[in-house]
Amino acid sequence: MGDMPGMPGMGHDLPPLTLGRALALDPSADWPFVAGCALMLGLYLAGVVRLRRRGDSWPLGRTVAWVLGTLTVALVTCTRLDAYGMQLLSAHMLQHMVLSMLSPIILLLGAPITLALRALPAAKGRWSPRDLLVSLLHSRYVKVVSHPAFTLPLFIASLYGLYFTPLFDFLMRSQAGHTLMMLHFLGVGLLFFWPIMGVDPGPHRPGHLMRMLELFIGMPFHAFFGVAVMMASGLMVTSYAHPMASLQVDPLSDQHLAGGLAWAFSEIPTFIVLIALTFQWAKSEERISRRKDRTADRDGDSELNAYNAYLASLERRSA
Repeated sequence: MGDMPGMPGMGHDLPPLTLGRALALDPSADWPFVAGCALMLGLYLAGVVRLRRRGDSWPLGRTVAWVLGTLTVALVTCTRLDAYGMQLLSAHMLQHMVLSMLSPIILLLGAPITLALRALPAAKGRWSPRDLLVSLLHSRYVKVVSHPAFTLPLFIASLYGLYFTPLFDFLMRSQAGHTLMMLHFLGVGLLFFWPIMGVDPGPHRPGHLMRMLELFIGMPFHAFFGVAVMMASGLMVTSYAHPMASLQVDPLSDQHLAGGLAWAFSEIPTFIVLIALTFQWAKSEERISRRKDRTADRDGDSELNAYNAYLASLERRSA
């Protein structure tokens, strides 16, 4: 793709990619992401402050998770990596993987929906932002877009339907198309991992085993995509066929690197989600155990006494 003015990294030569250069702040970064990240942080922290002033507590770990998640989004969209992403498929793939596989998980650990439901005021006699949020969570639309029958195909199609069709080259023709692609990656990741993480309320709250199953169904498709890109003998997309000479890269070798990144990232969410689900499962079992103990204290352990009486009756019959 020839140089196109106004697009990140396209108006001037870029030096060879290094970690320091990729993470340098970029004055020409995508302003929607700059504004979006600032808004995400501002609204979340405002909700936490509102709870604190009301005398309610909010786990520090959730706040840290939200800040870290927002930071990962900013690191791949508001730095020079965004400019390299217009010239190198490997840089673009790193953006894709972080936005769809890492940022959503960390953001969801921050429980933003739960925070909003607790922080937003409930108006009496008229619709309030909290009422609208509750209605949206119970709407048919959210039930459809959060169902595994929708999120799994969407997650898979975002890989194969984008990179293996002319759609990718079409979107890469403009800055707006590139920004739309990045927003799509983040949105798809949030939809896919929302019911799996199970931190926030939603229409679908499957058990822990079902969440693991949903995760394991999607990850092999992702891993196979990475292997397919890594092993391809020809260029998949024309947008990266002619990178800047100053980058000193071979486009096919860079494509193989991109495939390796996609394959490696298929393991990262599995590891993080399994750890989170294990802790959630342990906490759930602990809550159930405490509830049973409280019930036993109230009724004098009638359930156990009834079971012992049943065993005694069986012994009398046999005698």
